[in-house]
Amino acid sequence: MITPQEIQEKVFDKAVRGYNAEQVDQFLDDLTASVDELIAERDQFKADLEAANAKLDEYKAQESAVIRTLESAKSLMNDISASAEKRAEIIMKNAQLDADQLVRAAQDSVSRLKDEEHELSQRVSSIRSRLKTILQTELDRFDNMDQDIFGDSSADKDATQFVKKF
Repeated sequence: MITPQEIQEKVFDKAVRGYNAEQVDQFLDDLTASVDELIAERDQFKADLEAANAKLDEYKAQESAVIRTLESAKSLMNDISASAEKRAEIIMKNAQLDADQLVRAAQDSVSRLKDEEHELSQRVSSIRSRLKTILQTELDRFDNMDQDIFGDSSADKDATQFVKKF
């Protein structure tokens, strides 16, 4: 990937029918600014994605804790049931209510995580689409600039092919 620094430091040889140096310099400045913006935006998207992944990992850890708590509650319920049948029935009912609440809470957490994952996927897709549009617009602009600069002559077509390699 070409860097903004490489764009700024690029030096073109002078030719008899060369480019207007001021226009080339201005274009390189504009291109550098655009590349800087794209790099900054990409870095921000990466940071946002990493933060979202960290939050997702945190929620997964919480879900594991809820599951462990549920398993502990079931184990405790089995130990208590051995001591007295009547007391065990009451404890079982209470434990079942607690377990249902934990399961509902875990399901709610999973549902929220799935919604967040879907939202993040849509955002990434939207960002990708916007970047593609921006890049396509810039490519179209380059193509139009080639046509404006080089016209339709065969010498100009050779120069256009040379420019398109970059």
